[in-house]
Amino acid sequence: MTGAAPPIERLKKRADFLAAARAPSCARGAVVLQARDRADETPLIRVGFTATRKVGGAVVRNRAKRRMREAARVLLPQLAKPGHDYVLIARGGAPTRPWLRLLDDVKSALISLAAESDVPSRADTRAPSPSA
Repeated sequence: MTGAAPPIERLKKRADFLAAARAPSCARGAVVLQARDRADETPLIRVGFTATRKVGGAVVRNRAKRRMREAARVLLPQLAKPGHDYVLIARGGAPTRPWLRLLDDVKSALISLAAESDVPSRADTRAPSPSA
């Protein structure tokens, strides 16, 4: 069955969130997206969601996370890279942002981070040093 979406799981452990925080991130509109390559051979995609108290009270934070979960459910199967962990962080406008704009924010962040990870780093592009 080719073309099947890789399995998606939730991040739940604090250590996974902290590891993603050290990875590249991209801020777009109402969300910040962190993407970490786990460098393992599993095609599994893992995703976590968070919202700080700056976003608002518990009701507002939960609304923001529900909206980000739905955006991830819609977009990750097509745009996420297998073997990566993603963390979506709600910003101030996440609970009230129009739905299509929120989807566009998440989509453009996913595309931007995917393009960034495809570009080889400077260390990879240097010519090997001649051995003496």
